Amino acid sequence: MTAERQGPGSTPDAGPALVGIVLVSHSARVAEAVAELARELAAGGPVAPVAAAGGTALGGLGTSAERIVAAAREVDRGAGVGLLADLGSSVLTVKALLMEDELPPGSALLDAPFVEGAVAAVVTASTGASLAAVTAAAAEAYTYHKA
Repeated sequence: MTAERQGPGSTPDAGPALVGIVLVSHSARVAEAVAELARELAAGGPVAPVAAAGGTALGGLGTSAERIVAAAREVDRGAGVGLLADLGSSVLTVKALLMEDELPPGSALLDAPFVEGAVAAVVTASTGASLAAVTAAAAEAYTYHKA
């Protein structure tokens, strides 16, 4: 199912609204690498908007509420925004931003492992799936066993 309405952050020529994904990590390099991996694995058609929000504004390790908000606004296409955080303060920062209504309407914290959840979320979002379906796909990554 593809959302057709245009929302904040979308443009008339951007095509159908897709769920946007924000990857929040303590490390900018980790967030960017996981975003690149997820985009590449979702390629083959339209890819959902993905933004990395890693590290501090000064380039160090940490979490920046401002970077998270900017990334969420960047990927908002009117179908919701899924935010996936790596650990600790990044999770707490996303939760605080959600409670304070600092993120676009329809934003949700995805409870999933960072790498596998990101890939599942981006691949699913790229099909035009709803935020609920993206959330479920990301959470399902907890069941992947490697042995």
